[in-house]
Amino acid sequence: MAESFLAVGRGELFSLAAAATWGIGVIIYRKLGARLPPLQLNLLKNLIVLGLIAPVAFLIDRHGLQALTTNDLLIVCASGVLGIGLADTLYFRALNELGAARTGIIGNLYSPFVIGLSFLFLDERLGGRQMIGFALVAAGVLVISTGNSTAASSRAHMRAVLQGVLSIALMAISVVMVKRVLEAHSVWWISGLRVAAGAAGLALLLAVSGQLRGALGQGVSRRDWALLSLGAIVGQFFSMILWLAGYKYTTASVAAILNETASAFIVLFAWIFLREHISGRKLAGLLLTLSGVCLMLMG
Repeated sequence: MAESFLAVGRGELFSLAAAATWGIGVIIYRKLGARLPPLQLNLLKNLIVLGLIAPVAFLIDRHGLQALTTNDLLIVCASGVLGIGLADTLYFRALNELGAARTGIIGNLYSPFVIGLSFLFLDERLGGRQMIGFALVAAGVLVISTGNSTAASSRAHMRAVLQGVLSIALMAISVVMVKRVLEAHSVWWISGLRVAAGAAGLALLLAVSGQLRGALGQGVSRRDWALLSLGAIVGQFFSMILWLAGYKYTTASVAAILNETASAFIVLFAWIFLREHISGRKLAGLLLTLSGVCLMLMG
């Protein structure tokens, strides 16, 4: 059993690491959201990430782009527009209104969305232990998410919830639609093209609305640039590469379950970096989540 546990696939490890780095990113984006509008935050974040990914892709796999067919390119770009340009912007809007704790409620929808789409389009299945592990992870995330009993019931709150649900649905659609292309091609090129497409979509939207010039750095302090760079590098660059690598080396359903641990990481990092109190309910959620992950890895 010990050897089985230690022989965890790299896809599973990549997915867990993606959850941890995304958790750090969420804390940073939560701070930045108080000063930067979601569209501006998303565009600048993506431009920084693109500046990191592009040279790495050329150095590691110079001819990787040529291997992509026109159909592959269309799928990857559509995935980027939906999963990065639109979904991340909606997520930031929800995060600003709901806060980090309540985003766990919405984030818990990610696995069901991916599993449902994978069942419909990728012919994937889950084993018995993985289903039990998923149930434990989902229960842990639910416990964490419902820890705040003072959630607002205003129209703005409900709108933010709907935006968050839509953002998670778009993320799930974007990763399932690119799964087959990702399995056959370079993670670096797929990642870079997705970010480029997402940034292009955001730039076009801002240009049409006359906000592009103002969004390109206007009103961003040095401190915010430093936080933005840190968030882009850790919470987007590393997290996205690890996230896609997880989907490349394991099934979409397994990767989605492990990605759910991001909620536990967010609670932990919020306590460390934002001085947020961790209640008994949150600790119980963390234990449930980690138990589910261990069971799934041993399955």
